[in-house]
Amino acid sequence: MKPKVYIARPISKQVEEYIGEHCDYKKWQGEGAIPLDVLMEEVKNVEGVLVQHAPITNELLDQAPHLKIVSNSAVGYDSFDLAAMKQHRVLGTHTPFVLDETVADLAMSLMLATARRVPELNNFVKQGKWNTQTKSQELFGIDVHHTTMGIIGMGRIGEKIARRARFGFEMDVLYNSRTPKPELEETYGIVYSELEALLKKSDFVVLIVPLTPETHHLMGEKQFAQMKNTAILINCARGAVVDESALVRALETGEIRGAGLDVFEQEPVLTDNPLLQMEQVVALPHIGSATEQTRAAMLMKAAENLVAGVTGGVPENVVKELQELLEE
Repeated sequence: MKPKVYIARPISKQVEEYIGEHCDYKKWQGEGAIPLDVLMEEVKNVEGVLVQHAPITNELLDQAPHLKIVSNSAVGYDSFDLAAMKQHRVLGTHTPFVLDETVADLAMSLMLATARRVPELNNFVKQGKWNTQTKSQELFGIDVHHTTMGIIGMGRIGEKIARRARFGFEMDVLYNSRTPKPELEETYGIVYSELEALLKKSDFVVLIVPLTPETHHLMGEKQFAQMKNTAILINCARGAVVDESALVRALETGEIRGAGLDVFEQEPVLTDNPLLQMEQVVALPHIGSATEQTRAAMLMKAAENLVAGVTGGVPENVVKELQELLEE
């Protein structure tokens, strides 16, 4: 008998067929994200569930006595209650590696778009404001090449960003992470820096850290005050890594020059968020990994993790905090 699983997000036909080869499955076919009460009902009799950022809480796990694995089709897993999953002996997996280059591309896109005012000047032209009276200074942005980038978080994606910055734009790259990475320093010529020094020296500050209690509001009033008033913040991490109220004040007062944001504290972002009214802010709808090729690869990886977890195999991408469950 095939193990039972539940698919709590839309998937491609290819991924569905793969899961169907190994499992009996049901799937969510409603519009938008699956409601939590529906998910809690559906997991009662399954051994595995494939989700995307759905909250995996102690209450949900109490309703799922047969559950062995939660496969998240994303890299971030701050929606996992890790302590509850340990207690219930439920594995959690994610999809690292397959999206690293794609997210790095987006970080560079946000940096270029903000520095050279691409969205703002695109609208300037399309709204018919470019005419013979336009002064060239009105269109000025700032250079990216041969400037200094500070990367906060030197994991897989941080490394890809550093490579682009160093070899593509000949930038000096500072980085801050929990531990220095001497092998990356040698490979790319990047330099470890304490956070305050990084903020003071960087023309572009790129956030690419996971959301944890330690990184919540990592960037606040104190940190913005330490940045150059010509500097630009790029956030491709999680919205709550930044204190948005402090960011608004820093932009309003000219404490920093601008921001390129793929993530927000509340998503979808509220239409009255002051950041959306600022020309020096480039705002995107959390599309870091959103290319057809990358999302397809992420879904297949999530499916492979799911199938391994319910068929007696070892999932490739168990999150680090739960790997001890594999050893028991």
